[in-house]
Amino acid sequence: MSIDFSSISQLVEAAERENIAISDVVLRQSARDLKSAEKEVSERMLENLRVMKASIEEGLAPDICSLSGLTGNDAYVFKKYVESGKSLSGKLLGEALYSSIAVMSTNACMGKIVAAPTAGSSGVIPGCFAAIMNNLGVGDDRLVRGLLNASGVGMVIARNATIAGAVGGCQAECGSASAMTASALVEIMGGTPQMCGHAVALALKSLMGLVCDPVAGLVEEPCVIRNTAAASVAIVCADMALAGIKSIIPADEVIVAMGEVGKALPHSLRETAEGGIAATPTARKIESKLFGSA
Repeated sequence: MSIDFSSISQLVEAAERENIAISDVVLRQSARDLKSAEKEVSERMLENLRVMKASIEEGLAPDICSLSGLTGNDAYVFKKYVESGKSLSGKLLGEALYSSIAVMSTNACMGKIVAAPTAGSSGVIPGCFAAIMNNLGVGDDRLVRGLLNASGVGMVIARNATIAGAVGGCQAECGSASAMTASALVEIMGGTPQMCGHAVALALKSLMGLVCDPVAGLVEEPCVIRNTAAASVAIVCADMALAGIKSIIPADEVIVAMGEVGKALPHSLRETAEGGIAATPTARKIESKLFGSA
């Protein structure tokens, strides 16, 4: 069995043909491509998982603050709110949200993160994984499998569309991260490869058209909060797929559509800080304060 990550349907069909999970398909092919043992590939993924966990802990510090001052201790504040029991989000989703903020805060403060698939969307997978690890007792072995699943989905999206905000807007970054996470969550929770494919489509559709408009060109505002939105979409869409809800439009067609939407976005909405939130009066004042008038 050999695959080239050309489509989600290829991943699903390969898994079903061998009666294995998508993560197994990705692991076997990655080992071939890297000319490594499967154990070595898994160990690399485990190290990625360790970095993700550490980035959450670093970002939860009560005194963290980026050089720009745009990113601070929001993760710590939100964690305390969730722990108060008053959160509308509840414990599991709440933890996914504050953990996502934490990773993005670490990134903004020049800490070590895992680009998953990019630095601007690095909070989605770790946030959701931390939530199911701490609330559902999911162990590292299953989380590593989830990372393998997510990486396979990410490779398909990168091949058929884009994962770069500068090319396709934030739908390509947070949207892709949400789709990758949704698929991973489905597998981790015992869903089928077909369900993983539907989760990809459901999540990516939900964030279609999301623009990339970083204030002052920094990956902070509104990027940090968008990661929490993408995390919540991932959890919701994974749940829908696990419940048996299917996407009318196949995942591969959704991915191609996302790529086309990205091409259609104006230059000002593709990471140039020339439009959207970045062009608001307040954002311009922040930019001027940080970098001076043009």
